[in-house]
This record gives sequence, structure tokens and C-alpha cells, in this order.
Amino acid sequence: MKTRVFSRMFRASLLGATMLGATLFGAAPAGAATTAPAAITVGTLYASSGTFSSISMPVYQGLKLWVDQINAQGGAFVKAYGKKIPIKLIAYNDQSSTTTATTLYNQLITRDKVDLLVADSGSVLTSVAVPLAVEHKMLLLDQTGTGTNFFTKSNKYIVLLDDPASSIWPHRVAEFLVNDASKHGIKRIAILYSTNDFTASQAEAMHDYLEQAKGKTKVVFYQGVPTSTSNYLVLLHKIKATHPDAVLEFGYPDNDIAFLKNLHASGMKFPMVFAVYPGLETELLRKNIGDQAMMHDFTYVPATGVKYKPNFGMDFARFKSAYQKEYGQNADVGFNAIGGYNTGLIIQKALATSDSMDQLALRKAIFDLSGKLMTLDGSFELESDGMQKGELMPVGQIQKSGTGVSLVPVYPPEEAEGKPVFGKTN
Repeated sequence: MKTRVFSRMFRASLLGATMLGATLFGAAPAGAATTAPAAITVGTLYASSGTFSSISMPVYQGLKLWVDQINAQGGAFVKAYGKKIPIKLIAYNDQSSTTTATTLYNQLITRDKVDLLVADSGSVLTSVAVPLAVEHKMLLLDQTGTGTNFFTKSNKYIVLLDDPASSIWPHRVAEFLVNDASKHGIKRIAILYSTNDFTASQAEAMHDYLEQAKGKTKVVFYQGVPTSTSNYLVLLHKIKATHPDAVLEFGYPDNDIAFLKNLHASGMKFPMVFAVYPGLETELLRKNIGDQAMMHDFTYVPATGVKYKPNFGMDFARFKSAYQKEYGQNADVGFNAIGGYNTGLIIQKALATSDSMDQLALRKAIFDLSGKLMTLDGSFELESDGMQKGELMPVGQIQKSGTGVSLVPVYPPEEAEGKPVFGKTN
């Protein structure tokens, strides 16, 4: 009996000493794993060729820049292990193929067993990752795949990081048309879009917004075409026959380049033309179609044209300098490059605050950032289904600047830096 009592007292004393030691000398946080891995693995895809290479490579390079910077500092602090751990980036080339992407996403999950799964850029190459992430209960860090059908209340394995959902993108453009442009005679609207998750949902949302404002605007043309479309001359003649005041074209970079090039060559004039990528990837379009073909086009203004004041990470000026130091002084620094870097910042914050590396714990850590995090990409705000509702973009216009052009925010008024020019395009 005395032996048992002594044994219990000894164990209690030993436990107390252990707890005291942990208090005095520091211990891993509650729930922390005992053995830290050599690296935290981040798996992603990129497209170095094909339709989506122009948006995919800058995103990948932005993410890689973050990885290189964080590893130069000894790694990212991981709360689950109570220490800094290097980031290992595992990346495969999907060559803009959804079939190849499906195989490679599966490889990252089942063979490489990555800690964090990051989607390739854009809705098309993200779409095939969504069901795989659900099947394997792997949180999909969706960078710029904004298709609204990706987000449902039942899917807890996706979160959109770097831009708002497609249905939110055109909200300010619609407001601009109804509240401002209509006063300048812009009332008959033609909408042309590429039939993919990204641009089709923008066009649908725009159509719905304008239909609700009947009396001020009227949609006179509404048509979708395959994303592979490379010649728009016949379509332009069909649009012209409806006598629109504004032509809104929603496409990926190759679509915008072909559309604006055909429009300029045709000599057709519309009082207002809108396209997605003259703002998002201005230098890319300048190189492919020239300043004159995009002069006075309306577009979105990404973080490259808005002076956000981050509470975490580099501001745009510092990011641009670091990006061009890494990839060359002539490297284009547009919306997509910012998106990849922003993904890294959110990963960094999640690792530093999540109590474990469990996928839903990481999701919770990311959701806890909503409404609190401001980066060079704007305000990070999430809906309950993982859809991004922050990082909204103003409406801008390509206007003459010296011997070239510049992107000037024109709406909303509180973010405007110039006045819109109507009635003169191309």
C-alpha cells in the first residue's frame, strides 16, 4: 500500500517538474506535433505553354518569389510545430491541358502527399482540381479560379485567395454604366463572352445587373463563343448591326488580343469598348496589339493601379522591384504576378496561426484572416463558402500618357484619378 502511494506521489512530482520545465524553458503550443518535418510541402501546377501560359506563369513566378524570400529568412513559422520550417515547392507543368492537370493534381495529392495544394491560375485549370480536393479531403487553395460554381455550402475544401468571384467582378462596371455612362448616351449594350467559367459568369452577372436597370440601359446583343475563338471579324459585324453604344468583351488574354486587334483593323467605332485584360495585363496587350488598338478601352484596375497600404507583406513598389530583380527588368508585373505572391502571404499567415496541419484547421486559420488582412492585393474578405468578396477592382480606362498610354481609374468617384472619355475608340 505504501509502495503504491509513493509511486503515485512520485509520478505526480515528475509531472509537476515536467510542466514547470515547459513553462521555464518554452514548449511547443498546445496541439503541436512532437516531430517537425524537414519542410512544409506546397504543391502546385503551372502552364509554360498553351492557351493559359500568359496568366499561369506570372502567378507561378509570384508564388515562387514568396517561397524564395521566406526560405532566405529560414522558412515560415509554423505554429503547429513551434518553429520556422523551410517551404518546399513541388510544381509540375500542365501545359494548359485539363487532362494533364487532372493527372498532376492527383499526383501531388496521392504520391507527393503535399501539405498544401495550390491550384493553377484561372478557372479552367482550377475546375478539375475542385472534385479531386473534395474526394481526398484536401483544402484547395484557389488562386484565381473564380467560377462561381466551384463554391457551395457543402464544399469545405476550397477557398479563393487572390481575386473576387467572377459574379462580383463586373459589379462596378455595371454601376458605372448605369450611374455614369448612361448620362453620356451609353445605353445600348452589346455583350460578347468566351464560354468558360471565368468569363461566362462575368457576362451573366453583367447581363443580370443591366436587366435590373431597365430604362437606363438595354442589352441589344448577348452571345457566347468558344474560348478558342481567334477571329472576331464576323462577330463584330453582327454586333455593329445592333447599333450598340458600348461593346463589352469578356475573354482571356488571347481572346482580348484577337478581339481588339480585329476591332482596330476593321475601322469600326463604338462610343465605349470594355475588355478584361487591357488593365490586368497591360504590358502584355501593349506588346501584342500596340497602344493605338487599346486606346480609350475601359477595363478593370487591378492592384497594380491602386495604392493599397498593406498591413502584411510588401507594397506594390517593393514587390515590383523584387519581381524584376528575380525575373529581369523587362518582366511584366501585372495582376497575376501579384496574385501568386499574395497566395504565399496567405499561406504564411495560415501556417503561423493554425494549431495543426489538419486541412480544416488550415481552412479555419485562413477564414480567421477575413476582414483583418490587407495586402498589396487589397482587402481579404471571404464568404462562408470560401468565395472571395474582397479585393474589388475599380473601373479604369486606357488613356494617352506622354508618348504612350496609362491605365487611369475612373470609377467609383472615391478611387477615380481621371475622367472617362466617351465617343472615341481605336
